[in-house]
Amino acid sequence: MSEIEGEDNKKYKPYENSGIEEGDRIIKVNNTQIDSTDELIETVNMSGGKEIKVEYVHEQETKECSITPVKMNDDEYKLGLWVRDSAAGVGTVTFYEPSTKTFGALGHGISDIDTGELIDIASGEFVTTRILSITKGESGTPGKIQGTIENQENIGLISKNTRFGIYGTVDNLSGLNIDTSKEMEVATRDEIKTGKATILCSLDNDTPQEYEIEIEKIFKNNNYDNKSMEIRVTDERLLEKTGGIIQGMSGSPIIQNGKFVGAVTHVLVDNPEEGYGVFADIMLKQSREVE
Repeated sequence: MSEIEGEDNKKYKPYENSGIEEGDRIIKVNNTQIDSTDELIETVNMSGGKEIKVEYVHEQETKECSITPVKMNDDEYKLGLWVRDSAAGVGTVTFYEPSTKTFGALGHGISDIDTGELIDIASGEFVTTRILSITKGESGTPGKIQGTIENQENIGLISKNTRFGIYGTVDNLSGLNIDTSKEMEVATRDEIKTGKATILCSLDNDTPQEYEIEIEKIFKNNNYDNKSMEIRVTDERLLEKTGGIIQGMSGSPIIQNGKFVGAVTHVLVDNPEEGYGVFADIMLKQSREVE
């Protein structure tokens, strides 16, 4: 939201008292479906400054409000709303479940950079990525995987963005480049123990590699956030390459005794060797609710 200057050089806030808030998703204007910022701009300009009816989604609830656009010096009409129509990022796919053809990734949600709130997504695409470079993590400065999704393969559709990860369906299994013979059981919480485990992650555009970690603490009764386990990277190869857990490794599956126990979710900024993981059963439950 932003105060704007009209053609009369006065300051206006057209959205004020309308009820619409940061993080809401506009779906219709004057009963016309809106799928992009370009469509929104065009529809608002067509109003000629007359009051428009805006239909939007706020915390999963569809609401309506009225806003009167203000004419600017460039003869365009504005609402005073900064609107984004897309977001993209690089992360790790945690699992694919053959029986439902669903996937889970990240272990945490995609949040708005300004509000910090979960983005309410209408739809999304799940594509392969090509890793360009790795920035090593240091104390106080998290590292990151930098990649591109240009000219990559479409794998499927994203339909859910939750605080426990993103979920959807796989249409192009070959694009995932996985060995379907390597199915593994999901561990119950009682089976997870402190001690040695491994994580799977891909850092060089080749097949995923297995790296040693230590599960230091387990919070068995935690169902309210994605910090189910405290973990520490012990593998010298990974520490040399990344300094520990870095951005883009979120979703890397955690394996113990041949079973899928969880996924990497966070790094401790002051010590990139340490971070958190979410229980596998939480992510699996979310994936089974994919429509």
